[in-house]
Amino acid sequence: MRALILLGLLALVVLIVVSGTFYVITEQDQAIIIRLGKPLPEPVVEPGLHVRVPLIDKVRKFDKRWLEWDGDRNEMPTKDKKYIFVDTYARWRIVDPLLFYQRVRDENGAQSRLDDIIDGATRNAIASYDLIEVVRTTNRPFEVTEELAELVSDQSEFQIKYGRDHIAQEILEKSAAITPDYGIELADVRFKRIDYVESVRQKVYDRMIAERKRIAEKNRSEGQGRAAEIRGEMERELRRIRSEAFRKTQELKGQADAEATKIYADAYSRDAELYGFLRTLETWEKTLDRNSRLLLSTDSEMFRYLKKAR
Repeated sequence: MRALILLGLLALVVLIVVSGTFYVITEQDQAIIIRLGKPLPEPVVEPGLHVRVPLIDKVRKFDKRWLEWDGDRNEMPTKDKKYIFVDTYARWRIVDPLLFYQRVRDENGAQSRLDDIIDGATRNAIASYDLIEVVRTTNRPFEVTEELAELVSDQSEFQIKYGRDHIAQEILEKSAAITPDYGIELADVRFKRIDYVESVRQKVYDRMIAERKRIAEKNRSEGQGRAAEIRGEMERELRRIRSEAFRKTQELKGQADAEATKIYADAYSRDAELYGFLRTLETWEKTLDRNSRLLLSTDSEMFRYLKKAR
């Protein structure tokens, strides 16, 4: 029984020794060996199974892949004294794990150090260029609408000499010159977002609103002018139509009167006595009714036919 216990203890010791002797480095890892609190000078970068001294050596692994650095949104002044918020990001990796461990210890320490390096380089670069250089990358002409054409008729003031990509490259070069001191390789630095500070943004919005109101008022004024012009044309056309209709009406009336006169003349020429009689009857019909009282002398022309009838 005692032999079995001793055998089990021996197996446990062997298992502990074996498990503490071997360790694995994957394709995405690299490591350093810390022996009695001091790192060994040669890092372990080859993937596979490796050996260490049990209970004496400690393995400290680091990521070999490209890592992300996401900066804070910081307020910075440009060369032309425009205050903006700048948000940047970068890609980096650990190329010297021993130096990395000695200078920053771990990824959190590296992120903090990159904050200082990249933010400082960004602030210096932004302060060296005007705002237009920070926000534009090329001198491609603006697409200007008809309403805004007069506001940006001259685009020469928006031309750049360097541009945003050049500034980002400058930040990368200055930062990458420092990061090797920490066992870090910096591969890329980019602007994620550039924005006005709140006070400037409000002024920009107010100016945009004012310009839009001015354009709207101009369009409204032009519309009212066009409406007045259309109404004037309509009134002129209406008067022309009425005048033409009145002229045609008068012509028709004249033709009708002429035709009636001709008919009357023809009738008179055929039988003057009958014509006179009929005209007299028409006159009586138009001038007299049941309640009319008319005083005529016996020699009146209108009384002539009544006198003859008697």
